[in-house]
Amino acid sequence: MSKNRKKKTQLPFRINLLFFVIFLLFSVLILQLGVVQILNGENFQQEINRTIKDTTKVPVPRGKIYDRDLDVIVDNNPIYSITYTPEKRLEAKDRLIIAEKLAEFITMVPEEEKDPEKYLDKKLTERNLKEYWYLNNKDEANNLLSDVDLQKLSHAEAYNKTLELIPEEEISQFSMNEKEVIAIKKELDKAHSLIPQIVKNKGVTAEEYAKVSEHLDVLPGINATIDWNRSYPYGDTIRSLLGSITTQSEGIPAEYESYYLTRGYNRNDRVGTSGLEEYYEDVLRGRKEQVQYTTTKNGVIIDTETIVEGERGKDIVLTIDMEFQKAVDNILKEELRKAIQKHPHANRFLRDALAVVMNPQTGEILAISGQRYDRKVKEFRNEAFRTLYDAHRPGSAIKGATVLTGYASGVIQPGESFFDRTIKIAGTPEMSSYANLGLVNDYDALKLSSNIYMFYIALRMGGEFRYPFPNGSTVSIDKSAFQEFRNYFSQFGLGVKTGIDFPYEATGYVGPEPVAGNLLHFAIGQYDTYTTIQLAQYVSTIANGGYRVKPHVVKTIHKPDGKEEQLGSIYRSVNTTVLNLIQMDHIERVQEGFRRVFQEARGTASNFFVNKNYNPAGKTGTAQSDYFHQETDTIYKTENRTLVGYAPFDNPEVAFAVIVPNLGPNVREQHPINNLIGEKILDTYFKMKKE
Repeated sequence: MSKNRKKKTQLPFRINLLFFVIFLLFSVLILQLGVVQILNGENFQQEINRTIKDTTKVPVPRGKIYDRDLDVIVDNNPIYSITYTPEKRLEAKDRLIIAEKLAEFITMVPEEEKDPEKYLDKKLTERNLKEYWYLNNKDEANNLLSDVDLQKLSHAEAYNKTLELIPEEEISQFSMNEKEVIAIKKELDKAHSLIPQIVKNKGVTAEEYAKVSEHLDVLPGINATIDWNRSYPYGDTIRSLLGSITTQSEGIPAEYESYYLTRGYNRNDRVGTSGLEEYYEDVLRGRKEQVQYTTTKNGVIIDTETIVEGERGKDIVLTIDMEFQKAVDNILKEELRKAIQKHPHANRFLRDALAVVMNPQTGEILAISGQRYDRKVKEFRNEAFRTLYDAHRPGSAIKGATVLTGYASGVIQPGESFFDRTIKIAGTPEMSSYANLGLVNDYDALKLSSNIYMFYIALRMGGEFRYPFPNGSTVSIDKSAFQEFRNYFSQFGLGVKTGIDFPYEATGYVGPEPVAGNLLHFAIGQYDTYTTIQLAQYVSTIANGGYRVKPHVVKTIHKPDGKEEQLGSIYRSVNTTVLNLIQMDHIERVQEGFRRVFQEARGTASNFFVNKNYNPAGKTGTAQSDYFHQETDTIYKTENRTLVGYAPFDNPEVAFAVIVPNLGPNVREQHPINNLIGEKILDTYFKMKKE
């Protein structure tokens, strides 16, 4: 009895203790909730409501390019464009849904395509098709991998392995509509978060543009806007000089990715990859529009704001007159065609004619032409870049530099004469001019193009002062004469970069064998090679009295603040740059020798220039060359014909250089292509100036 009473007494105590413990726990919980809600509630609410602001840059149209008469030669044609700007953290399934909706309003097949399905089949890869099937059949796709594979492979490896295992029959029966969806999704997948990506900008019809515009509310991230394409009103005229830009699908070149990204470019931006488009990328690109996106922490865009207005690229005005340029192109084509037709077999390796015309006082390029004849299709191609890229032996055209080198080095004196007759160095073939010219001084040596006169300059530069040279004798020359010659020649721009505003220019071939015979060949332009632009700078240096001026193609750069059809204010002018003044005296004697070449009887170009009222001067050249024929693996002997000149003699305003490589050698009555091109260039220049 007493035991039962004791148990009853303990039971209420335990229940009360339990209730007390529960009370304490609830008290602690209520206290903690109070701390969360009262003390930290505002911070937690801010975290819930937190948004993220991101800024992206939207490309703008590039600047236009004009010729010196302000005719547009590179323009921007506006075109309809469908773009996609994805939110953050979108998954592939989300993009698929957008693609399916967008496919209701646009087609990815150009209107002109006769076989739409074949077009899409070429556009889509096997992986594109498998990825589409995977998204629509995830459960079935996941069963393709074993549990063992799933455990040992990473997520990416498992995904790729799954795609490999998708049977061919699963992706071979897609409908046209499904292929359209896949093609659209392929473009959507290229987009980076908050960066506009072009889905379609080629062949977007007005109807497609309107439909997309009307349904933007059901197409998240999609926009209908106006894009642009580069257009060329003058066709392929100096097209290779103007250069190219990438498409948006190409974007910035992979090898220069870090360079462009650190300068504010997006990966899908169009950039210049050659020519003036590349060289003047920094001014042609413009200032991007900066758009600030406000997103939730889940990546959903809730607001956009333009914080920096975009400004299209600056416009550039060239020094080139396109009417004169077209005339020069036609002159080269015409004479190249005649030379090939006159001696079709002998001139079977002839395919190029190159010319540069510039103002010798300012360095402004007035015309720059490279015409290549494609024998397979029997058409000409405009390849002006060859005047900067291709180097050839110039022959006697550089004898002005040789004579001035002789003066400057002290091995000859002004007016000094040599008897022009064959020279024979032991172990080498005989060397001579085209005829025995008798006693010649420096004027005659240029006028008659004496090789022997130049040989004596070279021999003396090498330390051999015997005169007349005893034929058959051995010669031990000072090999440093080669470098001394090249140092003098570089003062004219021969063998060095001219500095032209272009991404690349060649400097030519430097002969590797410093023997006596080659030193003589060097002196008459039969050893080292030079580009057409180098020869133009060389003759300009002689024409203007010894100032090597930097050639340039751009005259002025303008801000895009004018009206649509007008240039804006000048942002920068490209002024004349003197690279050096030649350290040589008696340049007036070379100038006079050049005048006699063109204007006096027996001058090597007098038949073409003697009666011209624009008072020209210059120098002809012929050089032996080698042409390697790949199909026959044979080297053939050919000739290069060159001509440099300027006018008027007493106040030069135009200078030119012409190179026509790989004509047939020793052809009687060979078409005088170099002289005819030079004559017609000057005739045309002064005729157009008068008009």
